Amino acid sequence: MAVTEPQNPHGAARGHTPPVAIIGPGAIGATIAAVLHEVGRSPGLFGRTARDGLEVFAGEERILVPGPVLTDPAAVEGPAEVVFLAVKATQIAAAAPWLTALCGPDTVLCVLQNGVEQTSTVSPHVPPGTVVLPSVVWFPAQAEADGSVRLRAEPRLTLPEATGAERVVEALQGTRCTVEVSSDFASVAWRKLLQNAAAGLMALTGRRSGVFARHDVADLTLAYLQECLSVARAEGARLGDDVPGEILARFQSSPADMSTSILTDRESSRPLEWDIRNGVVSRLGRAHGIPTPVGDVVTTLLAATSDGPG
Repeated sequence: MAVTEPQNPHGAARGHTPPVAIIGPGAIGATIAAVLHEVGRSPGLFGRTARDGLEVFAGEERILVPGPVLTDPAAVEGPAEVVFLAVKATQIAAAAPWLTALCGPDTVLCVLQNGVEQTSTVSPHVPPGTVVLPSVVWFPAQAEADGSVRLRAEPRLTLPEATGAERVVEALQGTRCTVEVSSDFASVAWRKLLQNAAAGLMALTGRRSGVFARHDVADLTLAYLQECLSVARAEGARLGDDVPGEILARFQSSPADMSTSILTDRESSRPLEWDIRNGVVSRLGRAHGIPTPVGDVVTTLLAATSDGPG
Protein backbone atom coordinates (compact mmCIF):
# COMPACT_ATOMS: atom_id res chain seq x y z
CA MET A 1 0.00 0.00 0.00
CA ALA A 2 1.43 3.34 -1.05
CA VAL A 3 1.62 6.02 1.63
CA THR A 4 1.70 9.75 0.96
CA GLU A 5 3.70 11.36 3.75
CA PRO A 6 3.64 15.04 4.72
CA GLN A 7 5.22 17.23 2.03
CA ASN A 8 4.38 20.69 3.33
CA PRO A 9 6.07 21.80 6.56
CA HIS A 10 3.87 24.90 6.66
CA GLY A 11 0.61 23.25 7.73
CA ALA A 12 -1.88 24.71 10.18
CA ALA A 13 0.38 25.84 13.01
CA ARG A 14 -1.38 27.58 15.86
CA GLY A 15 -1.73 31.27 15.15
CA HIS A 16 -0.93 30.88 11.44
CA THR A 17 -3.62 30.87 8.75
CA PRO A 18 -2.61 29.07 5.54
CA PRO A 19 -4.00 30.35 2.20
CA VAL A 20 -6.52 27.50 2.10
CA ALA A 21 -8.60 26.43 5.09
CA ILE A 22 -11.09 23.63 5.65
CA ILE A 23 -13.88 23.92 8.20
CA GLY A 24 -15.14 20.47 9.10
CA PRO A 25 -12.55 17.81 8.20
CA GLY A 26 -15.07 14.96 8.05
CA ALA A 27 -15.39 12.64 5.05
CA ILE A 28 -15.73 15.36 2.40
CA GLY A 29 -13.44 17.88 4.08
CA ALA A 30 -10.77 15.26 4.68
CA THR A 31 -10.87 14.26 1.02
CA ILE A 32 -10.28 17.84 -0.12
CA ALA A 33 -7.49 18.15 2.47
CA ALA A 34 -5.90 14.95 1.13
CA VAL A 35 -5.90 16.01 -2.52
CA LEU A 36 -4.35 19.35 -1.57
CA HIS A 37 -1.73 17.74 0.63
CA GLU A 38 -0.70 15.36 -2.15
CA VAL A 39 0.49 18.31 -4.24
CA GLY A 40 2.23 20.04 -1.35
CA ARG A 41 -0.53 22.47 -0.31
CA SER A 42 -1.53 21.21 3.12
CA PRO A 43 -4.52 23.31 4.21
CA GLY A 44 -5.43 24.62 7.63
CA LEU A 45 -7.81 22.25 9.40
CA PHE A 46 -10.50 23.58 11.71
CA GLY A 47 -13.29 21.74 13.50
CA ARG A 48 -14.85 20.66 16.75
CA THR A 49 -12.61 17.63 17.42
CA ALA A 50 -8.88 17.98 18.01
CA ARG A 51 -6.80 15.58 15.90
CA ASP A 52 -3.12 15.29 15.07
CA GLY A 53 -3.89 14.68 11.41
CA LEU A 54 -6.17 12.94 8.93
CA GLU A 55 -6.01 9.53 7.26
CA VAL A 56 -7.64 9.02 3.86
CA PHE A 57 -7.66 5.81 1.83
CA ALA A 58 -8.03 6.14 -1.95
CA GLY A 59 -7.93 2.68 -3.47
CA GLU A 60 -4.69 1.09 -2.23
CA GLU A 61 -3.17 4.45 -1.37
CA ARG A 62 -3.04 5.77 2.20
CA ILE A 63 -2.78 9.55 2.45
CA LEU A 64 -1.67 11.03 5.77
CA VAL A 65 -2.59 14.70 6.08
CA PRO A 66 -0.67 16.62 8.75
CA GLY A 67 -2.60 18.51 11.40
CA PRO A 68 -3.36 19.66 13.88
CA VAL A 69 -7.10 20.16 13.62
CA LEU A 70 -7.61 23.36 15.58
CA THR A 71 -10.74 23.64 17.72
CA ASP A 72 -10.56 27.23 19.03
CA PRO A 73 -11.52 30.04 16.62
CA ALA A 74 -9.52 32.42 18.82
CA ALA A 75 -6.36 30.67 17.59
CA VAL A 76 -6.94 31.96 14.05
CA GLU A 77 -4.69 34.86 13.17
CA GLY A 78 -6.68 36.16 10.19
CA PRO A 79 -8.80 35.28 7.15
CA ALA A 80 -7.78 32.68 4.58
CA GLU A 81 -7.87 33.26 0.83
CA VAL A 82 -10.06 30.21 0.10
CA VAL A 83 -12.17 28.41 2.69
CA PHE A 84 -13.96 25.11 2.12
CA LEU A 85 -16.99 24.71 4.38
CA ALA A 86 -17.55 20.97 4.75
CA VAL A 87 -19.91 20.74 7.73
CA LYS A 88 -23.46 19.45 7.41
CA ALA A 89 -26.27 21.95 6.90
CA THR A 90 -27.43 21.09 10.43
CA GLN A 91 -24.08 22.38 11.75
CA ILE A 92 -23.88 25.78 10.04
CA ALA A 93 -24.82 27.77 13.13
CA ALA A 94 -22.22 25.89 15.20
CA ALA A 95 -19.60 26.68 12.56
CA ALA A 96 -20.38 30.41 12.61
CA PRO A 97 -17.40 31.33 14.85
CA TRP A 98 -15.08 29.67 12.34
CA LEU A 99 -16.71 31.55 9.46
CA THR A 100 -16.20 34.81 11.31
CA ALA A 101 -12.56 34.02 12.06
CA LEU A 102 -11.53 32.59 8.69
CA CYS A 103 -13.53 34.72 6.24
CA GLY A 104 -13.15 38.34 5.19
CA PRO A 105 -13.76 40.68 2.25
CA ASP A 106 -11.04 38.94 0.20
CA THR A 107 -12.15 35.39 1.01
CA VAL A 108 -13.91 32.94 -1.30
CA LEU A 109 -15.98 30.49 0.75
CA CYS A 110 -16.75 27.32 -1.20
CA VAL A 111 -19.67 25.47 0.37
CA LEU A 112 -19.32 21.68 0.15
CA GLN A 113 -22.85 20.82 1.22
CA ASN A 114 -25.94 19.14 -0.14
CA GLY A 115 -28.96 21.03 -1.41
CA VAL A 116 -29.83 23.95 -3.65
CA GLU A 117 -30.01 26.61 -0.93
CA GLN A 118 -26.34 26.81 0.08
CA THR A 119 -25.89 30.52 -0.57
CA SER A 120 -29.00 31.60 1.32
CA THR A 121 -28.31 29.39 4.35
CA VAL A 122 -24.62 30.23 4.73
CA SER A 123 -24.49 33.93 3.76
CA PRO A 124 -26.04 35.25 7.02
CA HIS A 125 -23.10 33.77 8.96
CA VAL A 126 -20.16 35.30 7.06
CA PRO A 127 -18.54 38.75 7.29
CA PRO A 128 -19.53 41.37 4.69
CA GLY A 129 -17.72 41.05 1.39
CA THR A 130 -17.08 37.31 1.63
CA VAL A 131 -17.89 35.55 -1.64
CA VAL A 132 -20.11 32.53 -0.94
CA LEU A 133 -19.76 29.99 -3.74
CA PRO A 134 -22.02 26.91 -3.83
CA SER A 135 -20.80 23.62 -5.24
CA VAL A 136 -21.97 20.14 -6.13
CA VAL A 137 -19.92 17.32 -4.62
CA TRP A 138 -19.91 14.22 -6.83
CA PHE A 139 -17.76 11.76 -4.91
CA PRO A 140 -18.65 9.19 -2.24
CA ALA A 141 -16.41 9.39 0.81
CA GLN A 142 -17.22 7.46 3.97
CA ALA A 143 -15.95 7.99 7.49
CA GLU A 144 -14.81 4.73 9.05
CA ALA A 145 -15.18 3.69 12.69
CA ASP A 146 -11.49 4.35 13.37
CA GLY A 147 -11.76 7.96 12.18
CA SER A 148 -10.19 7.37 8.77
CA VAL A 149 -11.95 8.18 5.51
CA ARG A 150 -12.49 5.82 2.57
CA LEU A 151 -12.74 7.53 -0.83
CA ARG A 152 -14.74 5.26 -3.14
CA ALA A 153 -14.47 7.22 -6.41
CA GLU A 154 -12.33 9.94 -7.96
CA PRO A 155 -13.26 13.31 -6.41
CA ARG A 156 -15.13 15.78 -8.59
CA LEU A 157 -16.75 19.18 -7.93
CA THR A 158 -19.05 21.33 -10.04
CA LEU A 159 -19.05 25.10 -9.49
CA PRO A 160 -21.27 27.82 -10.97
CA GLU A 161 -19.88 30.20 -13.55
CA ALA A 162 -19.69 32.98 -10.96
CA THR A 163 -17.37 35.27 -9.04
CA GLY A 164 -14.88 33.29 -7.01
CA ALA A 165 -14.99 30.13 -9.09
CA GLU A 166 -11.60 30.85 -10.62
CA ARG A 167 -10.04 31.05 -7.13
CA VAL A 168 -11.32 27.59 -6.21
CA VAL A 169 -10.22 26.17 -9.57
CA GLU A 170 -6.75 27.60 -8.96
CA ALA A 171 -6.62 26.23 -5.40
CA LEU A 172 -7.37 22.69 -6.63
CA GLN A 173 -5.41 22.87 -9.87
CA GLY A 174 -3.07 19.92 -10.32
CA THR A 175 -4.83 17.77 -7.71
CA ARG A 176 -6.73 14.56 -8.33
CA CYS A 177 -9.99 16.46 -7.74
CA THR A 178 -11.61 17.45 -11.04
CA VAL A 179 -13.32 20.84 -10.96
CA GLU A 180 -15.96 21.70 -13.55
CA VAL A 181 -17.46 25.17 -13.99
CA SER A 182 -21.03 25.10 -15.32
CA SER A 183 -23.03 27.86 -16.98
CA ASP A 184 -26.19 25.92 -16.00
CA PHE A 185 -25.36 25.22 -12.38
CA ALA A 186 -29.01 25.11 -11.33
CA SER A 187 -29.63 22.04 -13.48
CA VAL A 188 -26.54 20.29 -12.11
CA ALA A 189 -27.46 21.13 -8.51
CA TRP A 190 -31.03 19.93 -8.93
CA ARG A 191 -29.93 16.66 -10.49
CA LYS A 192 -27.75 16.02 -7.45
CA LEU A 193 -30.64 17.01 -5.19
CA LEU A 194 -32.84 14.39 -6.82
CA GLN A 195 -30.18 11.81 -6.04
CA ASN A 196 -29.94 13.01 -2.43
CA ALA A 197 -33.71 13.06 -2.02
CA ALA A 198 -33.99 9.43 -3.13
CA ALA A 199 -31.17 8.47 -0.77
CA GLY A 200 -33.48 9.52 2.06
CA LEU A 201 -35.23 6.18 1.56
CA MET A 202 -32.02 4.51 2.73
CA ALA A 203 -32.23 6.39 6.02
CA LEU A 204 -35.90 5.46 6.45
CA THR A 205 -35.32 1.76 5.78
CA GLY A 206 -31.98 1.59 7.55
CA ARG A 207 -30.57 -0.13 4.46
CA ARG A 208 -27.74 0.58 2.04
CA SER A 209 -27.85 0.76 -1.76
CA GLY A 210 -28.89 -2.87 -2.06
CA VAL A 211 -32.41 -1.91 -0.95
CA PHE A 212 -33.08 -0.37 -4.38
CA ALA A 213 -33.01 -3.88 -5.86
CA ARG A 214 -36.46 -4.44 -4.35
CA HIS A 215 -39.15 -3.85 -6.95
CA ASP A 216 -41.44 -2.05 -4.50
CA VAL A 217 -38.70 0.29 -3.37
CA ALA A 218 -37.71 0.90 -6.99
CA ASP A 219 -41.31 1.82 -7.89
CA LEU A 220 -41.56 4.14 -4.88
CA THR A 221 -38.25 5.77 -5.80
CA LEU A 222 -39.38 6.47 -9.36
CA ALA A 223 -42.68 7.97 -8.16
CA TYR A 224 -40.80 10.20 -5.72
CA LEU A 225 -38.24 11.26 -8.32
CA GLN A 226 -41.00 12.20 -10.77
CA GLU A 227 -42.36 14.63 -8.16
CA CYS A 228 -38.87 16.02 -7.58
CA LEU A 229 -38.37 16.42 -11.33
CA SER A 230 -41.53 18.50 -11.67
CA VAL A 231 -40.40 20.84 -8.89
CA ALA A 232 -36.89 21.07 -10.31
CA ARG A 233 -38.24 22.12 -13.70
CA ALA A 234 -40.49 24.71 -12.07
CA GLU A 235 -37.32 26.12 -10.46
CA GLY A 236 -35.66 26.44 -13.85
CA ALA A 237 -33.65 23.23 -14.00
CA ARG A 238 -33.35 21.68 -17.44
CA LEU A 239 -33.58 17.96 -16.77
CA GLY A 240 -34.85 15.31 -19.16
CA ASP A 241 -37.57 12.73 -18.61
CA ASP A 242 -34.92 10.02 -18.30
CA VAL A 243 -33.27 11.49 -15.18
CA PRO A 244 -35.37 9.59 -12.57
CA GLY A 245 -34.60 6.26 -14.26
CA GLU A 246 -30.92 7.12 -14.53
CA ILE A 247 -30.70 7.96 -10.83
CA LEU A 248 -32.46 4.75 -9.83
CA ALA A 249 -30.18 2.74 -12.13
CA ARG A 250 -27.15 4.34 -10.50
CA PHE A 251 -28.31 3.22 -7.05
CA GLN A 252 -29.03 -0.26 -8.36
CA SER A 253 -25.62 -0.58 -9.99
CA SER A 254 -23.73 0.63 -6.92
CA PRO A 255 -22.18 -1.87 -4.50
CA ALA A 256 -24.94 -3.23 -2.29
CA ASP A 257 -23.08 -1.98 0.79
CA MET A 258 -22.71 1.61 -0.47
CA SER A 259 -23.91 3.98 2.24
CA THR A 260 -24.87 7.65 2.20
CA SER A 261 -24.30 10.46 4.67
CA ILE A 262 -27.94 10.67 5.78
CA LEU A 263 -27.96 6.94 6.58
CA THR A 264 -24.66 7.26 8.44
CA ASP A 265 -26.14 10.11 10.47
CA ARG A 266 -29.17 8.02 11.36
CA GLU A 267 -26.99 5.09 12.40
CA SER A 268 -25.05 7.48 14.65
CA SER A 269 -28.22 9.09 16.07
CA ARG A 270 -27.22 12.49 14.67
CA PRO A 271 -29.67 15.09 13.29
CA LEU A 272 -30.56 14.44 9.66
CA GLU A 273 -30.35 16.90 6.76
CA TRP A 274 -33.99 16.15 6.01
CA ASP A 275 -35.03 19.72 5.21
CA ILE A 276 -32.36 20.67 2.66
CA ARG A 277 -32.48 17.26 0.93
CA ASN A 278 -36.19 16.42 1.08
CA GLY A 279 -38.21 19.15 2.73
CA VAL A 280 -37.10 21.65 0.09
CA VAL A 281 -38.97 19.67 -2.59
CA SER A 282 -42.23 19.81 -0.66
CA ARG A 283 -41.73 23.48 0.26
CA LEU A 284 -41.04 24.58 -3.30
CA GLY A 285 -43.73 22.25 -4.63
CA ARG A 286 -46.31 24.09 -2.54
CA ALA A 287 -44.95 27.43 -3.75
CA HIS A 288 -45.46 26.34 -7.36
CA GLY A 289 -48.75 24.54 -6.76
CA ILE A 290 -47.21 21.15 -7.57
CA PRO A 291 -48.52 18.19 -5.52
CA THR A 292 -45.78 16.11 -3.84
CA PRO A 293 -47.69 13.39 -1.93
CA VAL A 294 -44.83 10.89 -1.84
CA GLY A 295 -42.33 13.57 -0.87
CA ASP A 296 -44.58 14.88 1.88
CA VAL A 297 -44.69 11.45 3.53
CA VAL A 298 -40.95 10.90 3.11
CA THR A 299 -40.19 14.33 4.58
CA THR A 300 -42.52 13.85 7.54
CA LEU A 301 -40.99 10.49 8.41
CA LEU A 302 -37.41 11.78 8.03
CA ALA A 303 -38.19 14.82 10.20
CA ALA A 304 -39.66 12.62 12.91
CA THR A 305 -36.74 10.18 12.66
CA SER A 306 -34.32 13.08 13.05
CA ASP A 307 -36.01 15.32 15.57
CA GLY A 308 -38.57 13.22 17.44
CA PRO A 309 -40.14 13.50 19.92
CA GLY A 310 -40.15 10.00 21.33
